[in-house]
Amino acid sequence: MAIKVLIVEDEPAIAENMEALLQARGYEARLAGDGAQAVAEARRLLPDLILLDIMLPKISGFEVCKILKSDPILKAARVIMVTALGRTGDVEAAFAAGADDYIFKPFDTDRLFKKIAKVMTSGGPAA
Repeated sequence: MAIKVLIVEDEPAIAENMEALLQARGYEARLAGDGAQAVAEARRLLPDLILLDIMLPKISGFEVCKILKSDPILKAARVIMVTALGRTGDVEAAFAAGADDYIFKPFDTDRLFKKIAKVMTSGGPAA
């Protein structure tokens, strides 16, 4: 069964590129363009993995991550923050919000898939 991935990205070109990359590797990918849509789509799709931008309309990626990780049904989903923000405080805030990993834009495709493999095979935090 294909791994379900929710891509949360407000830049359509980036979102569509990520979707094509994931689908080419056999993932089932869906898109959400803002934070509110991300929460609704996650509840509908029940993704295994969420690639989550931080700078989003309506609800920030940090807040989306906190909402998802506090939901008993969605908290098992892995979250990789995907962002152009590279300040140390942003990385710390991503992990504090519950993110499993972090990757900077623009990213190398191989690096993205290594991060995905890492978070999907790790046991994650103890529940």
